[in-house]
Amino acid sequence: MQTSAKGMTPFLEKISQFNFNTFYTPTTRIICHALVWVFFGSLLFLNFWVELQMPLKSSLLMTMRGTVNNMTVFYLFFYLAVPRIFKSKAWGILLILLSIPLSIYIWLSVNYFQYTVLNYFGIDIHEGPLKGLISRNANQTYGEALNYKNVFGNAMLVIYSFSPPFFVKILFDITRLFNRTIYFQKQTSELELQNLNIEKDFLKAQLNPHFLFNTLNNLYGLVVKKDPSAPDAIISISDMMAYTLYESNTEKVPVEKELDFIKNYFYLERMRYSADKDITLDIAMPDDLEDIMIAPLLSFTFIENAFKYGLKSKNDNFLKININIVNNIFYFAIENNKEKNSKKTTTLGGIGVKNIQKRLKLIYPHNHEILIEDRETSFFVSISINLT
Repeated sequence: MQTSAKGMTPFLEKISQFNFNTFYTPTTRIICHALVWVFFGSLLFLNFWVELQMPLKSSLLMTMRGTVNNMTVFYLFFYLAVPRIFKSKAWGILLILLSIPLSIYIWLSVNYFQYTVLNYFGIDIHEGPLKGLISRNANQTYGEALNYKNVFGNAMLVIYSFSPPFFVKILFDITRLFNRTIYFQKQTSELELQNLNIEKDFLKAQLNPHFLFNTLNNLYGLVVKKDPSAPDAIISISDMMAYTLYESNTEKVPVEKELDFIKNYFYLERMRYSADKDITLDIAMPDDLEDIMIAPLLSFTFIENAFKYGLKSKNDNFLKININIVNNIFYFAIENNKEKNSKKTTTLGGIGVKNIQKRLKLIYPHNHEILIEDRETSFFVSISINLT
């Protein structure tokens, strides 16, 4: 599945961009609640009018009665009971279990009081399958209306009655919670990535002067010797500075520019060593790289560390870099020699390497692999990134 730069699918990316709190204002909330009750009320009305073939007035009367029952239970449960249930750490589960039978009792109580009021004003159902329903229920005492036989006998009917709005509310709250989770996840990822870019800029400012100092010394030697490669070295330095200062400040750059930067850096560092040194850079890439983008400077730290910490032994010096791009997958591998049984270098836990690992997790989650091995006589790093 294709993921965005923040590690989200396009669907989750759209969800994260939607600010639920801005949309769900008090006015919008009232409108949404009203529409939901009208919708479920309409379904209840059709049940009485079409299914039970009750007269229009009787159907409206029974619909209003059922809606009032459902609204009472709904608002008492979600806006009075639920906040207290979640505040109670010790009794939360018990309160949730007790809320179900309590909701049934409340529904039946409100139902009984409505029948009593309607009967007091002489309102009843005079025809159809529910003829005389109001007077029959109103003539009972409260205790009779809510005895255990009536409660158990009507439990499923009551649950079926108030279940639809409960389901919609729970689904709505889950959706809102999911939206907030995705939104804050995106905000956190962007903040972390911003902090990592600050670290990256700090590392560039810290590392580049050291590199430039050595390169300028080499360039001075070339100029003194009137070496014909001096102009090429100057152009390489210029291209590198332009890339570092302007191109690499974006989240992603064309992979071709990143490879040009690596070539220029390698060329300038390679000048410091004699031609017989085993220092190689092999790059294999497809002909068309125009549409392929990559996060900048993901391999730069490892290349710089290889030149900085490797190539110091008296014998068997080597530094090998291999870069391949196959089916939009970027493969990078670097290995350099080190003194046998030497202490582990700072490259394993340095700020630069940690920065690279964090950036890979944020920009290419589940789409990258990185392997760092401090071997007995060499240091090896491999990175593979799915750039799609």
